[in-house]
Amino acid sequence: MTAEEFLSKQTPEVKVLAEKTREIIREVDPDVVESVNPGHNNLAYGSGVKMGQWYCYIAPFKSYMNLGFLHATELPDPEGLLEGTGKLLRHVKIRRLEDLERPRIRALLAAAAGK
Repeated sequence: MTAEEFLSKQTPEVKVLAEKTREIIREVDPDVVESVNPGHNNLAYGSGVKMGQWYCYIAPFKSYMNLGFLHATELPDPEGLLEGTGKLLRHVKIRRLEDLERPRIRALLAAAAGK
């Protein structure tokens, strides 16, 4: 399954959010590898297709999406954007395009990618 096929099953609003997020991830990390994980209902990004190579993911829901980070507890988050209580995982809820315009989103992606 391609990312486009995966996203075609999402609501139009969430599809737009996910497509913009994909664009930003590629701008921050031009060499990123995108993986489609229908079983986990996400698109994952990193240096390869295996989970140990991922640093972030997009998880769509009905009216929003999560931009998640696999080692989020190790990332600088002075604005407190990251949510969650997992041992390592955290996410940022993206409800509208304006949420993606926050400079800290790009900073989190760059830190997660090691850029």
